[in-house]
Amino acid sequence: MSNKSANGPYDTEALIKEATESGFSQAGELNVEALVFMPEVRDMCSADRCNHYGKNWRCPPACGGIEDAAEQASRYSYGILVQTIGKMDGDFDYETIEATSEKHKESFSHLIKNLKKRYDDILPMGAGTCTLCETCSYPGEPCRHPGESYPSMEAYGLWVSKVCQLSGVPYNNGPQTITFTSCYLLK
Repeated sequence: MSNKSANGPYDTEALIKEATESGFSQAGELNVEALVFMPEVRDMCSADRCNHYGKNWRCPPACGGIEDAAEQASRYSYGILVQTIGKMDGDFDYETIEATSEKHKESFSHLIKNLKKRYDDILPMGAGTCTLCETCSYPGEPCRHPGESYPSMEAYGLWVSKVCQLSGVPYNNGPQTITFTSCYLLK
């Protein structure tokens, strides 16, 4: 029995194992057909609930339009979804939410570095805005880390719960949990 993906020479089981060894709670193969870039999702960014709209190179409008995102992603034939799940003590357990977010970002950056050692071209999409710099240089100066920074799935207009559902990866992991989801696209 082969672990190779129908979309290329990728060993899905090995990538999932590498993801969980990097600190993610779970991972699964991304259904690239589920990558539907929706203006409605992108429009939610303009409400600026996260306080980064127009203030970060990897957030709208600086990260480019929906058409740009769709064109960029269309060059990739395979991907994996990764998740970090936190168990909360209550609905407003901000300490766990923050700790889970930080763990997810650390695992995400770690796996980016490992994947870049083996693959010439990857497109990582994170959960939430890029936070590599304490204060983003946008708009006055170029990005300080263009090879290390990345957009979020939402900034590209992806409805994350729908992408998970169509990929067979749970989005809701039970009551009193918080889940951060990201993905990596590979050629």
